[in-house]
Amino acid sequence: MSSDEAFSRKLATAAAMLLFRSHRKPGVKGWELKQKLGKNYMKIIDALNSYLKRIGLEVKTILEEGEDLDKARFYIVLSHQLTLSDLVAAGWSIDEVAALAIALSVLASRGGKAPLRDVLEVLEAKLPRWKAETYIERAIRRGYLEKTEDDVLMVGWRTRVEVDQQELLKSVLELRLEEPAHGEEKEREQVEE
Repeated sequence: MSSDEAFSRKLATAAAMLLFRSHRKPGVKGWELKQKLGKNYMKIIDALNSYLKRIGLEVKTILEEGEDLDKARFYIVLSHQLTLSDLVAAGWSIDEVAALAIALSVLASRGGKAPLRDVLEVLEAKLPRWKAETYIERAIRRGYLEKTEDDVLMVGWRTRVEVDQQELLKSVLELRLEEPAHGEEKEREQVEE
């Protein structure tokens, strides 16, 4: 077997390992790739990544324990952000996307974790309690949020992989409130008189 054939075979093996789920969580640990592909597995991952970019996908590496790539988890994800219409076509409601964005914003503002009741309290300002609870449970099942035994919500594995959390926070901070603040309302009334 030539070196090109061996490399192609390793490329196919890497793609299969990353695309097909073999654990409870999708993705593959670096040590698993190293074991199957050899010590130069990152060269194979880089080659796979350049091929996947042509079809709108990319290999994403999430460091879980320090900077060691052998302990990192590798995933294949979309290389571009989905539009709102793409999300709706994928089965998400606008309310559900908004609830997830709000929940992630609350978690980010509190260092990555917050009591479930606090997140629900924020969501209940715009949604009925049953809807807020439903959306949170769905986000937990999908892996965007994690809930501990003592009802503390944390950012889930899927959020770390699929959501640009810095961009989300930037977008939330740039939003303007739809309703004017109490003081602004009085100023507007005085200006109109």
